[in-house]
Amino acid sequence: MRTLWLAAVAVPLLAGCARQPGAVQASCAQEGLASWYYAVGRTAAGEKLHAQEMIAAHRTLPLGTIVRVTALDNGRSIVVRIGDRGPFAKGRIIDLSRAAADQLGMRGEGVTRVRLEIEGTTGTGCPFTAA
Repeated sequence: MRTLWLAAVAVPLLAGCARQPGAVQASCAQEGLASWYYAVGRTAAGEKLHAQEMIAAHRTLPLGTIVRVTALDNGRSIVVRIGDRGPFAKGRIIDLSRAAADQLGMRGEGVTRVRLEIEGTTGTGCPFTAA
């Protein structure tokens, strides 16, 4: 009976954070390459952008999602709001504003490996999809 209960609880919980092709997922995190862009003009939602904002572009996360981005090479971590769509370069999972790239310490390199984790999740499933 205990085994059946464990299977009934664990399988649905694990299914929400199943590994997606093209992205490493652990505890509902996504790892991959981040780049930065000079964020000016308007977002996909039409809001005005400024390079000094802590904002990022992601292909699938809902606009307004708050994401913790950790650089895997130096351990620095920042929090950004998903406010735009992208990145459009193959193999990248997130584009960061210039200010976010500066705080992460990756602007000189242009591209770095990062881990993305959604802030304030309640365990309702993993929203990351294959990029």
